Amino acid sequence: MASGPAAFAASAAGTAQAAAASHMSAAQIVDRNIAARGGLQAWHAVNTITMSGQLEAGGTKNTKLPFTMTMKRPNKSRFEVRFNEQTAFQVYDGAQGWKVRPFLGRSEVEPYTPTEAKSAAASADLEGPLMDYASKGSRVEALGMESVEGHRAYVLKLTTKDNTSRRIWIDASSFLELKIDGEPRKLDGRMHNVAIFYRDYRKENGLVIPHTLETVVTGANPSHKLTIEHVTVNPSMDDALFAKPQLAAANAATANAATAKVASH
Repeated sequence: MASGPAAFAASAAGTAQAAAASHMSAAQIVDRNIAARGGLQAWHAVNTITMSGQLEAGGTKNTKLPFTMTMKRPNKSRFEVRFNEQTAFQVYDGAQGWKVRPFLGRSEVEPYTPTEAKSAAASADLEGPLMDYASKGSRVEALGMESVEGHRAYVLKLTTKDNTSRRIWIDASSFLELKIDGEPRKLDGRMHNVAIFYRDYRKENGLVIPHTLETVVTGANPSHKLTIEHVTVNPSMDDALFAKPQLAAANAATANAATAKVASH
């Protein structure tokens, strides 16, 4: 009996706290998120960033492939994956994108489809969609709260200037992203929802960055996990890295980059 009032009081306090938290505006939640990630000033000082690590390819052996992801303002990106001494890569110059997929027996340079270009435009922003969202023409609204992997989270709806919407789940304690809607994928003739989970946040040069990203496709197995092992902030890089690939030059650049990486370690 003695524990009854205490339990009731704790429950009431928890309910009151949740109610107060749910009254935070979308703008306030975003402000707390930006501060938790290192702040506007730290991110505005970033012009280029390179992240490398391992990508779990799935399958029966769940092969881990080395990858390098490079980003440069404004909205330039390059992603490379190595397998059996071959490099597959995709580049986006801020307006157009190309891919080379030797794993699939394709040695030519293929242009992005309109859907791929749209997805690249949405993901090539190195500081993420919430940073300076208003100046990018986006708007954010709060949808309430949900639980994500045992964490209470604010659910935000971000709508870009082209009226594309996606939800972002912000940890109610740390104010870091826990989960974000990915681009739906077509499998077996049907569209499947995609979610990307962010975990293992660490500080890199004043920036707070997730070091594990797991992509989960509803109704499909397995998930795909990307583990970041090294982060370099503001390395020098030429815009040619993001231009339409010339295969011989691209292969030479990849070999040089690999040599430089080995030398740096």
